[in-house]
Amino acid sequence: MKRSLFLKIFGGYFFLTVALSGLIVLFSSYAIRNHLTDRTARELKDIASVAGAAAALYSAAGSNTSLNVFVKELGGQVHARITIVEPDGRVIADSEEDPLKMDNHRTRTEIAQALEGGTGRYLRVSETLGQEMLYIAVPVQKDNKTVRVIRASRFLKDIRTVSRELNSKILLITSIILTISLFAAFLFARALYRPVGELSAAIKRVACHDFNVRVLLKEQDELKEVAESFNTMTDEMQGLFAELTRQKEELNSIITSLQEGLLVLDREERVLIANKSLQEITGQALAAGKFYWETLREPGINEVIKRVREDRSNHVEEIELNNMIFLCSATFLNLKEEVVLVLHDITEIKKLEKIKTDFVLNVSHELRTPLTSIKGFIDTIEEGELSDENRRYLEIIKRNTDRLINVVSDLLVLSELEEKSFMLEPEAVKMPELIERVFKVFEDRIRSKGFSIDIQSPAGLPPVMGDPFKLEQVFINLFDNTIKYTENGGISIEMSASEQNVIISISDTGPGIPPEHTSRIFERFYVVDKSRSKKLGGTGLGLSIVKHIILLHNGKIAVESTPGKGTKFVITLPAYM
Repeated sequence: MKRSLFLKIFGGYFFLTVALSGLIVLFSSYAIRNHLTDRTARELKDIASVAGAAAALYSAAGSNTSLNVFVKELGGQVHARITIVEPDGRVIADSEEDPLKMDNHRTRTEIAQALEGGTGRYLRVSETLGQEMLYIAVPVQKDNKTVRVIRASRFLKDIRTVSRELNSKILLITSIILTISLFAAFLFARALYRPVGELSAAIKRVACHDFNVRVLLKEQDELKEVAESFNTMTDEMQGLFAELTRQKEELNSIITSLQEGLLVLDREERVLIANKSLQEITGQALAAGKFYWETLREPGINEVIKRVREDRSNHVEEIELNNMIFLCSATFLNLKEEVVLVLHDITEIKKLEKIKTDFVLNVSHELRTPLTSIKGFIDTIEEGELSDENRRYLEIIKRNTDRLINVVSDLLVLSELEEKSFMLEPEAVKMPELIERVFKVFEDRIRSKGFSIDIQSPAGLPPVMGDPFKLEQVFINLFDNTIKYTENGGISIEMSASEQNVIISISDTGPGIPPEHTSRIFERFYVVDKSRSKKLGGTGLGLSIVKHIILLHNGKIAVESTPGKGTKFVITLPAYM
C-alpha cells in the first residue's frame, strides 16, 4: 500500500515523540522511586541513631520494659517501626509487636550486616506484619564492640503513594508537552510536504504531456532551487517535444509519400510501420502491433525475412507479387533486432531488360548467319588470285568479321546464362585436372611468348561442385586475357581450401589495371585500353561471362591489381563435401 510523504514525515515525528515521552516518564518514575527510597533510608538511619542513643540510657538503668515503652512512643512519633536486637539476635524492644513473641533476628540480612559493623539495609516483606518494608539497621558499639543493633523500618506503600502522585503530575506535564509537540510536528510535516506535493502533482501533469505547468515556491531553500530547475526542465522539454512532434510529422509525411513499400518489424515480428504504398502493393491492411504474417502471407517476403533473421545480415532479392516484380531489400538492425523491408517496383525495368535481352538474342541470331556466310565467301576469295592491295583489304575484312563473330558468340553465351530457365549440370570437379586441361589449349601461345607457368595445388584439395564445361569457359577466358595482355614474365596459379570453399588465385606480370577501372572490368563491353583491345581482338564480354558463371555456382570473384606489376584474380567456389 502506497504511503504519502506527509504520513512518513509525521509518522516518524509521532513515533519519536511518543517514544521519548514514554522513556522520560519511565525513567522519571524509576528515578523518583529510587530517590524516595534513598531519602527514606537516610531518615530511618537518623531515627535508628537517635533511638540507639536513647536506648543506651535505658540500658544503663537496666529496664527493658521502660525501653520498650520508649520505642513504642518514638515509633508513633516518627511513623516508623523501631526494633532493638541483642547481639545474639534476641529482640528486647519493638514499637509494633511484643518482643517476647518475636523470632530470633540474628539471621535477618540487615541485622547480620549491622553486627559486622556496617549499616544494614534490606527490602522485603515483613513476616510479622505481612507487608513490604524497608529495613535499616545501625549497630550500637561500646569499646569497639557491637553491643546492640537498632533497626528502623517503614512501609513502602507510603513511598509508592508519594511516587504515584509525582508520576501523575509528570505524566500530565508530559502529555501536554507531547500534544504540543505533535501539533508542531503536524504543522512542520504539512509545511515540508506542501512544496513536495506541488512538485509531485506537476510531474504527473508533465507525464501526461502538459508542459505548461510551473511550480512557484516562496521559501528560499533547496526545494525552491528544485522547483526552478523543474521549471527550466519543462521549458526545454516543451521545446524538444515540439521539435520531436514536428520531426515525427515530417517522417510520417515522407513515409506516406514513398512510392516504395516500407515495412518495419520488431524482434517478435510485430508490425511497427507499414506505409500506404505497401498496403496498395500487397492489397492487405497491416495494422501496427500485430504479427505481419497474420495478414501478409507472401512466401517470397516470408523467406527474405526468415533469411535476414537467421543470418542477421542484409539481403536483396527479386520477388514476384501480384504479377509484378519487386526488388526486396531487407535490412537487419542489430541494436533492437528489427527488420526493415523495402519493396521497389522494378516491373518496368525488368520488361526493358527482357526487351533488351530479346533484342540482343534476336540480333545475335540474325547476325550469326550472314557473318558465317561472309566468312565463307572470304575464305573462298582467299583461294583465288588477288593483288597485294586487295589481299590486304581482304585481311582487314576477315579480321573484323572474326571479331563480329566472337562478339555475337559471346552475346549468345551471356543471353543463355541470363535466362531463368538456364540450369547448370553440376558434378564433383577436381580443379587441378580442369586447369591442366585448359592450359593444354594455350600451350602453343605460352611457348611462343616464353612464359613461365607455376601451379601450386596442395594434397587433399577437395573437389568443387560445378558444371565442368562452364568452369572451363571461366578459366579459358581468364587465361586468354592473361596471355593476351602479358608480354613477359609468367603466370602463377595457387589453389587452397578455406572452411567450405576452394580458392583459386591467378596472377600475372602484365601491365596491371588502374584503380579507377577495377570496379567496372566485369561490365559488358567495358575495356581498360580500347585501342589495345581492338588490336588484340577483345570483345569486352569475356570477364562479364566469367562473373555470370561464377555467380551461378554461388561463388565470388575479386580482382587485385597494381599498375606496372600485374593483376591477380581470386575465385572462391563452394567445395564438394
